[in-house]
Amino acid sequence: MYTWVEELKQQLAKGQAFCRMRYENKGYLLPVEVPNDVRLEDLLEIESQKKAVLENMERFLKGKGYNHMLLWGARGTGKSSLVRAVFHYFRSQDLVLLQLACDDLQDLGALLWVAAQQAQHFLIYIDDLSFAANDDSYRALKALLDGSIAGMSANIMLCVTSNRRHLLSEHHRNDDAIHPEEDTEEQISLAERFGLRLSFHPLSQQQYLTVVSHWAERMGIAPDEVLHRQALQFALLRGSRSARVAEQFIRQYSK
Repeated sequence: MYTWVEELKQQLAKGQAFCRMRYENKGYLLPVEVPNDVRLEDLLEIESQKKAVLENMERFLKGKGYNHMLLWGARGTGKSSLVRAVFHYFRSQDLVLLQLACDDLQDLGALLWVAAQQAQHFLIYIDDLSFAANDDSYRALKALLDGSIAGMSANIMLCVTSNRRHLLSEHHRNDDAIHPEEDTEEQISLAERFGLRLSFHPLSQQQYLTVVSHWAERMGIAPDEVLHRQALQFALLRGSRSARVAEQFIRQYSK
């Protein structure tokens, strides 16, 4: 009767981390190896965010009260790296990571239904999620998070990263709404469905150089003033001082 359900169950038995893929209008769970090149101790200058995520994950895996997570902020500030590092930290505790593309939100309900019947704990990860103007697909996600009749199973946690605090474009609105202020409030309330909302910001110059020094030492390079000057120039050319840029600089410098 539910052929697709059995297919999903069979696919889930093939690994511990998956990406949801679509081919010829059919969805598949593709087993993947999650890179383990960035460890929790490599993620500097986001100590409060790390602490909050780790505590929330521990509660989730112990069957205690937990919150779905929204990690928002500028690109390259450690959001996705934190998710990957946390997965590796807890993977021995029967944790399954399932990444869903933004374009596949229509599959989320089915995946949640199947995951709820499994013994493992599922971290459903949606990276770089945002909704453009006149995109009403956010309503389905909002309903799943808070308003669906079935609710969310206790073995499932949603983790979303975004460069937008409220997940929606500032121009996202319904011009035909009778009460525009209520429409705006409804859209903002999507982010409020995530009980744990953490912000990630660009680094100061000193913070950036601290991260540069960390990656240099990890690569066997002694950090000095010359290295720091080149790192600042590299960041200027990239238009950003972030942990990602710091790591990219050292990897290029070490070649």
